[in-house]
Amino acid sequence: MPQMSKTWWGQRFLADIEKFTAPGRLGRGRAYVNNGRILDYAVKKGTVTAKVRGSINRYYGVYEEPIYRTTVKLTPISAADWKKAIAHLASRADFVTKLLMQEMPDDIEDVFEKLGLHLLPHSFQDFQTDCSCPDWENPCKHIAGLCYVLASVLDHDPFLMFELRGLSRADLRKELLKSPLGEILASSVTPEDAPLQPAESFYTRPSRAPAAARLNLKEFWTGAKRLPPMPTVTRAAVPAIVVKKGGDRPAFWHKDASFIAAMEELYDRVRTKSPEMKK
Repeated sequence: MPQMSKTWWGQRFLADIEKFTAPGRLGRGRAYVNNGRILDYAVKKGTVTAKVRGSINRYYGVYEEPIYRTTVKLTPISAADWKKAIAHLASRADFVTKLLMQEMPDDIEDVFEKLGLHLLPHSFQDFQTDCSCPDWENPCKHIAGLCYVLASVLDHDPFLMFELRGLSRADLRKELLKSPLGEILASSVTPEDAPLQPAESFYTRPSRAPAAARLNLKEFWTGAKRLPPMPTVTRAAVPAIVVKKGGDRPAFWHKDASFIAAMEELYDRVRTKSPEMKK
């Protein structure tokens, strides 16, 4: 069976409808979704309504493609039970944060089960379905097709489940913001809109600036303060490190005079006679 939903709540929704629907009707319902036969899908006051294109069946005297009106609704949770559920949800910072960010908490069903309630469908009694087709069995293939479409919508908009249970997302957010945690977390979750500043023109206009003091060209090139003098760099008398490393009395030097002093004299003679060394 191909997977028609990607999220855990969408799969849970389909699992319940598949428990009490004949396999043949489920297969034809999935085909209705793939063939684009679910028309004018809408949700109003917790009820999902759609027009479904039926099939031509000359055996039953159906020679033109019929359009059936199909509805799916979940048993709503009472206002008193919603108040209890929201009180439990608002007591946990992780629930409040995710709900304010339009995300469905993974363990949200635990809150409802502790109160003896269910946010997601739990049994056949949770569904209230109807179709204008002549099929005597409920749910029919048209209802099955609409449920598959609904599961796909729930993947992208999990808060539709709250509306199906009788609480709009606006009311849910309003109730969460009333709680102490909601007031604290709303400031960090909800970005504040920056105030709009009217502009005189769509383009940047030139503006007049006060005239600067007369520029001193000498200060421009030399600076307001004189720079410190450059340090004098003298060339080493004996630049070769290997020569200096041996010291004044290396092992091979048997003369009384210093080896480094002799090499300094040699370097001076070479620089004096060689024009390239003078540069």
